[in-house]
Amino acid sequence: MERRKFIKLSGTSMAGLIISSPSFENSTPGHVLTLPDEVWISSGDQQISLFSTDKLKWTNKDTVVILKQELGQLSVYVQSPTSALNNVQLKWKYTSDPNAKCLGDHWERTYGDVYWQSPPASTKMPWYFMQYDGKNTNCFGVKTGCRSICHWQINRSQVQLILDTRSGGVGVQLGSRKLHAADIITAKSSTGETPFRTGQRFCKMMCKAPRLAKQPVYGINDWYFAYGKNSSDLILQHTALLADLATDTVNRPFSVVDAGWAYYSPLLPGDCCWQDDYSRPNDHFKDMGKLADDVKKMGMRPGLWTRPLCGAHNDRATLLLPSIEGRDDPKKPVLDPSIEENIQRVKRNISLYKQWGYEMVKHDFSTYDILGKWGFEMNETITPGAWRFNDNTKTTAEIILHLYQSIREAADDMYLIGCNTVSHLSAGLFEVNRIGDDTSGNEWDRTLKMGVNTLAFRAIQHNHFYAADADCVGLTNKVPWSKNKQWMQLLAESGTPLLISAQPDAVGTEQKEFIKKCFTSAAKILPIGEPLDWMNTLTPSKWKLNGKIVNFDWS
Repeated sequence: MERRKFIKLSGTSMAGLIISSPSFENSTPGHVLTLPDEVWISSGDQQISLFSTDKLKWTNKDTVVILKQELGQLSVYVQSPTSALNNVQLKWKYTSDPNAKCLGDHWERTYGDVYWQSPPASTKMPWYFMQYDGKNTNCFGVKTGCRSICHWQINRSQVQLILDTRSGGVGVQLGSRKLHAADIITAKSSTGETPFRTGQRFCKMMCKAPRLAKQPVYGINDWYFAYGKNSSDLILQHTALLADLATDTVNRPFSVVDAGWAYYSPLLPGDCCWQDDYSRPNDHFKDMGKLADDVKKMGMRPGLWTRPLCGAHNDRATLLLPSIEGRDDPKKPVLDPSIEENIQRVKRNISLYKQWGYEMVKHDFSTYDILGKWGFEMNETITPGAWRFNDNTKTTAEIILHLYQSIREAADDMYLIGCNTVSHLSAGLFEVNRIGDDTSGNEWDRTLKMGVNTLAFRAIQHNHFYAADADCVGLTNKVPWSKNKQWMQLLAESGTPLLISAQPDAVGTEQKEFIKKCFTSAAKILPIGEPLDWMNTLTPSKWKLNGKIVNFDWS
């Protein structure tokens, strides 16, 4: 099929960067981003401008960036056979609208820090962003599962897309291969379409094939009252406390065993989140297969937490990632996911959990373990220092994606919850993804900041990337029931996963009655909850839930 000619850019507004594309064979008309005005690369400490005669092929010496406008997307391919490639930068000129607001995404989880704003030029908007001018919404993003770590930046006269192609902290060595770095897509709002609906439609465009659970996921998790001080007895007590409150016999709830079950490192005998061997239970659990069976007998489906890249205290150094800031504790060795021997260990553990009888696995900490930073720390760079993977012929995105794909393969038909995973690389592989940082069983303000904010501003991703898990209700005596009751209602009626951590002595008759009601809602397929005041606040209190307007009091 020959490439069709596209309508040339006729304006310089943000909307003017999105042009109509003609129909192709077996496709429908849509929109595509106009070709960039400039293309740059970074190699070593140099910023290098590339040159082009047609804006489709950009070159400097033997480095080539090829752009293809086809099927409603602008695809980016890169060849750099001799130069270590840090990133590719695409730049478009435009005239800013001082009244417009933008909503960006995050690298992995959100941290109570996403909202509609007029972003300064230094603000990085990972993966995609939406712009709203009071009437129309314009969307810019890359498709999920891409082979580079992408972010957008805008200032008064320019839009940039930076495709990070590093391998760890240094440029990738591509050699003779061509890297398919990203597929860029765009969208405009339809007549009368709200920004929320446009955002939902755009997320669906970014991920063609989400992997979704057969039925809504809900249930319990021990973390927010046990905080790692758990045992088989406690898990069964927690399960027995709430199992009878789930009335849907077709879609049974999960009981997830969180951190604390595995064999402890002799170097860190009290650290529940850093354990030595995730194929062996400790003395507080002993028989994980029996525990799974006991949970099933009580009427719940067993789930299990793990930390896939946690190395053993006696692993040989050649299997480990190098020490960097944030990943420099010699008592906490991290497996290098670019080494196939480590990938096979991860797969064996995931397969073992299925053999034990678990039906869902929550895997955690992999972004921090690889990059040494939490998402909110990735302001200047996503990882510190000039370190490299054992295999630096692959980009960081490719190595992370291979890890996720390997976990998916080993899990077979078990459900997967990604936690501290890269959102845009998780989509299409995990049924559920934790979209925000931890809520709390100790302080309401943290739940408000992390839970309500992330649900409001990432709800558009729900069932288009994965089931969007805004995290648990930490039902304890330390958090006012009046607040937790509202948070539980929001989750239960929003159509997203509801998971409750219920401290036994915080559950009375009133709490049981309300949990039963919420479990009934959470077990059903419901329309996604829509935050109606999300343009004006970080923690929306006015929501449309299952066709009704509900006002919450977060104060």
